[in-house]
Amino acid sequence: MEDPTTLDALRAQLAPAIADAAAFDGWTMQAIEHAADMAGIDPDLAAFAFRDGQMAMIEAWIGHVDARMVETVPAATLSNLPIRERIRRLVMARLDAATGREEALTRALAIMAMPRNVATAAKLGWRSADRMWRLAGDTATDYNHYTKRAILAGIYAATLQVFARDTSEDKAETRAFLDRRIEGIMRFEKAKGQFLRKPEERFSVTRLLGRMRYPAH
Repeated sequence: MEDPTTLDALRAQLAPAIADAAAFDGWTMQAIEHAADMAGIDPDLAAFAFRDGQMAMIEAWIGHVDARMVETVPAATLSNLPIRERIRRLVMARLDAATGREEALTRALAIMAMPRNVATAAKLGWRSADRMWRLAGDTATDYNHYTKRAILAGIYAATLQVFARDTSEDKAETRAFLDRRIEGIMRFEKAKGQFLRKPEERFSVTRLLGRMRYPAH
């Protein structure tokens, strides 16, 4: 029986090289063979590690991006920053990890959009958003836990689409797009917070009219 820990380590080791090869070979067995050859690993063992196909390769690459994000933006460096800056840095760290592999990313996004892969892709997006929020210091356990991750997963997915085809210098278009989306989420959170305040703290037209009619003495 195969050791899943060893196979996980092998997938993690080969993931970035597979992504490099995927720019030319697509997310195929050829990409796995090329990565295995570069790493000096038995190609049959590499093929077995990725026997579940394209989504297994893509998931391993996403895991590599996760690891790079943690390495380049550790939680301790974020603690004194505003929440919007924490999220921006974490998303950009993920994009930086994919820089130079835009063609592989484009192919991966197309595969993830296939009907048979949508559910798995959604889970991977949720997982990425969860890891970003946790690194950002989010401790919400109520419904905010879910809404924050759903919204960030959507923002990240849209930003990936822009990033994959962005040819501007230093990915300026992607950065501007991300900043606009994060600003939008901050406005939403502020408005939601005002709406969901305790009843006695919410603005009330009835209470205002009552005060106008019966002013306090």
